[in-house]
Amino acid sequence: MSETRITELEVQLAHQTATVDELNDMVAKQWQEIDWLKKQLTRLTGRLESVEQSLPKGATDDQPPPHY
Repeated sequence: MSETRITELEVQLAHQTATVDELNDMVAKQWQEIDWLKKQLTRLTGRLESVEQSLPKGATDDQPPPHY
């Protein structure tokens, strides 16, 4: 291989390495956000369940309105 070809391959490798590092950082940030969203969902689900439990037993959306 010529010296020029080796240099071109080294440049391509450097660009690919930088791209892989950037993508790795993005994936890590996305996993952090997913974990945060899971915690929020768990917290909000708990709050919703506690609100539902505090409602009177007859207060459900399954029953038709009083004018029927």
